[in-house]
Amino acid sequence: MAMKGYLDEYEKLVIRMNTPRVVIDNGVCSSATIVKVDSPRGHGILLEAVQILTDLNLSIKKAYISSDGRWNMDVFHVTDINGNKLNDQSVLKYIEQSIETVYYGESIEVNGLTALELTGTDRIGLLSEMFAVLSDLNCDVVDAKLWTHNGRVASMIYLKDCSSGSPILDSHRISKIEGRLKNVLNGDSDVKSAAKTCVSVDMMTHIERRLHQLMFEDRDYEKRSKKQERSPMVVVTVQNWAERGYSVVNVHCRDRTKLLFDVVCTLTDMEYAVFHATINTSEDQAHLEFYIRHKDGSPISSEAERQRVIQCLEAAVERRASEGVRLELRHPDKQGLLAEVTRTFRENGLNVTRTEISTSCGMATNIFYVTDANGDEADSKLIESVREKIGFECLRVKEMPSVNQRKGDGEEHQQTKAVLVSLGSLVWRNLFSFGLVKSCS
Repeated sequence: MAMKGYLDEYEKLVIRMNTPRVVIDNGVCSSATIVKVDSPRGHGILLEAVQILTDLNLSIKKAYISSDGRWNMDVFHVTDINGNKLNDQSVLKYIEQSIETVYYGESIEVNGLTALELTGTDRIGLLSEMFAVLSDLNCDVVDAKLWTHNGRVASMIYLKDCSSGSPILDSHRISKIEGRLKNVLNGDSDVKSAAKTCVSVDMMTHIERRLHQLMFEDRDYEKRSKKQERSPMVVVTVQNWAERGYSVVNVHCRDRTKLLFDVVCTLTDMEYAVFHATINTSEDQAHLEFYIRHKDGSPISSEAERQRVIQCLEAAVERRASEGVRLELRHPDKQGLLAEVTRTFRENGLNVTRTEISTSCGMATNIFYVTDANGDEADSKLIESVREKIGFECLRVKEMPSVNQRKGDGEEHQQTKAVLVSLGSLVWRNLFSFGLVKSCS
């Protein structure tokens, strides 16, 4: 019995030694709250910390990531969505406790729901047809997220039966739902494998991470649209630093919420480990630099692999880029609501590029990013006409497009910035020294 007690205490010590330690400081920086995470190095630990911060809709203005042997020190400069320091003690306590415990990321209450994963070919009116099918099959959409990129679409949809409110478990009914949705997703495509539908078996994966995985598996990063080739939203460079055995990844793009999550998520799922990183934002621009290796300790080894990393990171940033006008629908939940609203969008020539559906206490809160049929900014008169049909009080304009390039920020200008950043990185690399805490500008 004495030996058993000894082992228990030893196990507790090991757990304490390997538990991330968090220090939150509101005094060092006048414009941001500093969150320091001290943890053993392990695959995915950085991503978990970033998930927690971004799921709270916090902006990461700066970050410094550094590994020393088998230990990590991650320092984040964060603000709330309005650019203010964090003063809510409950939020600070939540950050501390969440990072110091096992964290599974943003999730919804999945008990009593059936989760579907969908990928296929994007087209005008697709969302309307999908929700019409689900309504016809007596399915109530409780929560959902849908992304589109490079002509592809990925979605996670959580359902229950409209009549009973119970999860849909009957295998024949599920097969019917999957078959109908797959036909809609395939559209007129002759490629039989173009669309995929299945019941999700991994309910613990962060929903937005799963969307990245679905689009990555669908190889959306290879399908470049002419519009994106003309005016890239992100510039990625990858170089090897042979003397130190690192591959150095630089990402330059417009700043936005959850940008760091999207990049770190992709690097993690591609089996790369981040050893050092510096993230800086200035006005509406962001520069992210990562020193990475494979999990086995080797850097990127071929030109083909380098190009694949560039393509995948460009896609990761572009998937969530807010193309179009952001519309928010708040309406008492009812059967067929989503089918009605998205049909109105389709009939008036609005294309949905991204959506977030949620239902709580009988109230539906749905966010849609919409463009015109050509993928350009929708005319304001058209938006107002659609709002009139759905209801001005129910459908509100929450955000206008923020990714439209200014005249000075065309392709040549962006590439020039990327070259200058890379040159600066080379100089700084020769003076290699990672500061764990830097003064706040």
